[in-house]
Amino acid sequence: MIINLLRFRFRDEVSEAERADALAAISRTASLDAVAFSVIGRDLGDPAAGFTHAYLVAIPGLEALERYFDAPVHRAGDFQFIPLVAKLSRSGFTSDDDPDLGEKIMALWRRKMSADPGWLALFDLVPELSLTG
Repeated sequence: MIINLLRFRFRDEVSEAERADALAAISRTASLDAVAFSVIGRDLGDPAAGFTHAYLVAIPGLEALERYFDAPVHRAGDFQFIPLVAKLSRSGFTSDDDPDLGEKIMALWRRKMSADPGWLALFDLVPELSLTG
């Protein structure tokens, strides 16, 4: 199982309606058939860390991850969600024993982003960004 965890905070100027629309967009992404389970909601960590929300998806393997990346609803959701975010941190973890899985995941992501520079450029809009793991 591959777990992708995003912790984030919306920009101060984002309205409640825009937040609701963005959360609905990423909820559609989390509902893809490539996702085994998901949780989207309030971040319960230390408020001083600056996060207000979290998004977690569990994906059963690399083939499912590729379907997740390739789904048009994923790209559409990111274009609606990412420009509204002030702070975003990504962590990943897995139950898979493959020692090369992290590099395989990053290779999939790099391949997807290199084919779609507009999608990759979205991440430049986030003032505080950490994409690790």
